[in-house]
Amino acid sequence: MTKTDLLQLTLIILTIIFAIGTIEIKKLIYAVISFCAMCITIGALYWLLDAHYIAVYQLLLYAGGIVTLFIAAITLTSLKEERK
Repeated sequence: MTKTDLLQLTLIILTIIFAIGTIEIKKLIYAVISFCAMCITIGALYWLLDAHYIAVYQLLLYAGGIVTLFIAAITLTSLKEERK
């Protein structure tokens, strides 16, 4: 087993752990952080597979944009709930 195979296996296991964490974690902000970590590990897997364009796209769009949108939505909805 080469270093690349070991790194790929480690990233796959981490991706599965973060995906389960995204579903199972009760606090929304921690679930979004777990989702971000999952997107980063998927981007790293794409990079190891020499799909550099898809890896950068994954990191910019999902890990950057979508997670920012999720955090903004959670912040805005929690502010409305606190005012009641």
